[in-house]
Amino acid sequence: MEIKKLTNLHGELTVPGDKSISHRAVMFGSLAKGTTKITHFLEGADCLSTISCFRKMGIDIENNSGEILVHGKGLHGLSAPVDILDVGNSGTTTRLISGILAGQNFVSELTGDDSIQSRPMKRIMTPLLSMGADIASIKGNNCVPLRIAGHPLKAIHYDSPVASAQVKSCVLLAGMYSDGITSVTEPVLSRNHTEIMLNYFGAQVTSEGTTASIAPEPSLFAREITVPGDISSAAYFIAAGLLVPGSEILLKNVGINPTRDGLLRVCKDMGADITLLNVNMEGEPTADLLVRTSSLHGTTVGGEIIPTLIDEIPMIAVMAEGTTVIKDAKELKVKESDRILVMAENLSRMGADITPTEDGMIIHGGKPLHGAEIDSYLDHRVAMSFAVAGLLCDGPLSIKGGDCVKISYPEFYEDLYRLGE
Repeated sequence: MEIKKLTNLHGELTVPGDKSISHRAVMFGSLAKGTTKITHFLEGADCLSTISCFRKMGIDIENNSGEILVHGKGLHGLSAPVDILDVGNSGTTTRLISGILAGQNFVSELTGDDSIQSRPMKRIMTPLLSMGADIASIKGNNCVPLRIAGHPLKAIHYDSPVASAQVKSCVLLAGMYSDGITSVTEPVLSRNHTEIMLNYFGAQVTSEGTTASIAPEPSLFAREITVPGDISSAAYFIAAGLLVPGSEILLKNVGINPTRDGLLRVCKDMGADITLLNVNMEGEPTADLLVRTSSLHGTTVGGEIIPTLIDEIPMIAVMAEGTTVIKDAKELKVKESDRILVMAENLSRMGADITPTEDGMIIHGGKPLHGAEIDSYLDHRVAMSFAVAGLLCDGPLSIKGGDCVKISYPEFYEDLYRLGE
């Protein structure tokens, strides 16, 4: 994939539906009684993997070009899968569905692509095993493939060593099949889409500080869900609008959940010109974002803000001006790629002054970037971040494996270049 320099980005854009919310809408709709209607669903490969898994467990799911109808069968309505459940590249599917499968009355196996088979699953296996779950890594390396023999679970309070919405959600979903109140305490609050949506479907989820708790055996009922635009997908257009000279972009109906809006706070710290319009704080908060070219300066990104922008850090690395320090982000090492090393390697090829650290990176921004051949390592966040970098650099930028953006944003390149027409 070759990217060329652009100026004067203008126009309105509605980014694809939020990936995290799309996954959860299908999962919870499958466990609810009745038909759940989902609009603005993300038609990316990861979310389609979730649909495929639940279809294999007997759930009728209709897909009409972004409008999804999930004909749920209730909390205990899943059937033994007729085949191995293939999660593709999706860590969210893997970790959340494991919590659900742990409480079923059948045996299932999960597999996925090469990337997902190297990502750590001990972080969910540990709490599930303490609930009495029968879950094992088939290769004995604490990774996918997993074998899960479902049966009734016992309630626990789990002190999670990591702030991870996937770990928290896995435990809470398993808690629906337990014998009492199940709770999870995190070191820092992670995104709370699971808590919001489970309550919307009728579960009893409470939150206090960094602890979330769920009552067992909830009766979930079908709902209508409109998925907001994914702020992680909007991040690339926010960055492009701020960095490309002479630009003004309006991004419509973007999710601004406080557990996900860290990018907006970092942009403000860097001096960005971003105006929130048509703010709606009901359910999942949303707003239109008006982004104008800005002169940015360095900042430090670390501490409690990290879980609210973990997927946006590759884009922040490209945006960095002055001296920008990213720390407390070890989680970057266990994403689709080691994003610390991959960003440092590729930005260095473009002439950037960047030093990887154990838990982040230090960037001395302001040096002109030049064209290069970079390797996405088949990581969609990396590919999209460098597509934005390519708009700014002198000479063409070539992205190896650039088509991996289909995982979360199939029309990404078309939308990006449409703003430059």
